[in-house]
Amino acid sequence: MEGDGDASQPGSGSAGPAAGARISLHNFRGRLAEQVVHFHAMGLQDSLFLWVGEEPPQLSNLAVAMCTPRDSIPVSTSLLGDASDSTSNSLAQRLASKTKKQIFVSYNIKNTDSSFTLLVENRIKEEMTAFPEKFSLEPL
Repeated sequence: MEGDGDASQPGSGSAGPAAGARISLHNFRGRLAEQVVHFHAMGLQDSLFLWVGEEPPQLSNLAVAMCTPRDSIPVSTSLLGDASDSTSNSLAQRLASKTKKQIFVSYNIKNTDSSFTLLVENRIKEEMTAFPEKFSLEPL
């Protein structure tokens, strides 16, 4: 697996009027099952936006998931795209469960096979562990 380095831009903007609020940007990639997959993470104070895709970049779907005090499984919904494709929802739920944050996911890869999406998820978790500050996370 390969990363293309840090695309974070310290001081690249403010997430709102709160003092110290920042947006952390981080781009990375990985070669998964002979396919290059690109990742774009935007860490916000209490949430994370994650785009996963291949070239050329597109935003064909978007899902959000978050933990609630009433359920052990995070709730999720599709915000954009084909609601019958649950790949973004499932990935957002699993990442919300791990991070305890609100997670927005846009999964833009034709391969939605469960074994491939597990490779994608593992690559994200590997990057989160190596660079928690890029995802506005405490060390995992």
